[in-house]
Amino acid sequence: MTDTTEQQDTELVTLQNGLTCSIPASSPLARLLKSQRTWVGPDAKERLAILRAAKTVAIVGASPNVTRSSYFVGTYLQQSSDFELWFVNPNATEILGQPVYPNLQSLPGVPDVVVVFRKASDIPSVVDEVVEIGAKTIWVQLGIWNEEAAYDAEAKGLTVVMDRCIKVEHARFHGGLHLLGFDTGQITARRTLR
Repeated sequence: MTDTTEQQDTELVTLQNGLTCSIPASSPLARLLKSQRTWVGPDAKERLAILRAAKTVAIVGASPNVTRSSYFVGTYLQQSSDFELWFVNPNATEILGQPVYPNLQSLPGVPDVVVVFRKASDIPSVVDEVVEIGAKTIWVQLGIWNEEAAYDAEAKGLTVVMDRCIKVEHARFHGGLHLLGFDTGQITARRTLR
């Protein structure tokens, strides 16, 4: 290394695993880390507690289309969990043999968890609906992120899980998670949670 390289400005960064390291302040990695998310949701133990306590789950944005992730998640939860599922979609009447409700206000009760399959810009309005019906937890699916809505939801008293798949988390805690996220169908002696 030359003296000029050694003199380059560095920045001490803390990674998600708690470790720290120095990197060049002008590097693409430094810029990426500066833009990183600041909101942090429940850790694994807290997510497990949410799933264990839940009896009813409403899926907002549920789809009757078998190629949509909400359909796949609904199928998994219907077959692999003890949750009572309520599907919410104003454009459908039946999903997986169950009636579909046009909105959260039409549900037969207050769900323990509201799972959301909607675009990030829709999350603030869903947060308002969740608060209005008195639900306590909103679970925003994998790939959907609205940090401002997460902070707002917490300020309104909600527990927020965001950018995580409820199917993957359930399978992870209950012994049904394969590398690709599918139940392998293999019988195991490993104790699972139920």
